[in-house]
Amino acid sequence: MCRVIAVANQKGGVGKTTTCVNLGIGLARAGKKVLLVEADAQGSMAVSLGVAEPDELDVTLVNIMEKVINDEDAELGEGIIHHEEGIDFIPANIELAGLETALVNVMSRETILRQYLNSVKGEYDFAIIDCMPSLGMITINALVAADSVLIPVEAAYLPVKGLQQLIKTIGRVHRKLNPALDIMGILLTKVDRRTNFARDISAQIREVYGNRVHIFENCIPLSVKAAETTAEGKSIYLHDPKGIVAGGYHSLTQEVLADEK
Repeated sequence: MCRVIAVANQKGGVGKTTTCVNLGIGLARAGKKVLLVEADAQGSMAVSLGVAEPDELDVTLVNIMEKVINDEDAELGEGIIHHEEGIDFIPANIELAGLETALVNVMSRETILRQYLNSVKGEYDFAIIDCMPSLGMITINALVAADSVLIPVEAAYLPVKGLQQLIKTIGRVHRKLNPALDIMGILLTKVDRRTNFARDISAQIREVYGNRVHIFENCIPLSVKAAETTAEGKSIYLHDPKGIVAGGYHSLTQEVLADEK
């Protein structure tokens, strides 16, 4: 049984892509079969996994979704790239922004990504969707396709303020489009353990949301090593295996696996 996790936050720069890549590879290192889906026109996940020019790819998520829209069959494995660290991924590029506009006139437009994932997820234990920093139609597609939502939140004031809007959107999707959807939890990222400010923000999130939403015990520390992994095209486990960020994502992986039991 494949569990589909959407990693979402309409605020950019909170660590969505880094979390997708390192949680996915962490799960693969634990013996799980994992598919990462890039639902973000920026192509950051593809770059993080070693694709130098996502805009030059012949087949991306856009082509796959267009086949679903047109009732065409995609070949098994079409568009899926295998990464040396044991995960499969479907990249995206700037063309996804155009598809978002085109979806407005499509029948059952919120379910296109779910229809595709239903055709491939029998091959995987986990499918993790990297959402774009917006609450547009592609993100709604990801929420409709998902079983649960993981919300990375930077330990800073403004990203915390935007949480309420995201939680309301997830609630609307749950009520109207995907009654199986739940919030897996809030993951605090870029936590500078040296400052009182980060600790205050962390305490604020736990106070405001802790009785309604699970807050992961683990947090992801602030470290330049996490940013360096994008340029390297590899996970934090290879780039800095003994560092604090690798330890943070290992702990997150263990929490996600424990939740499966």
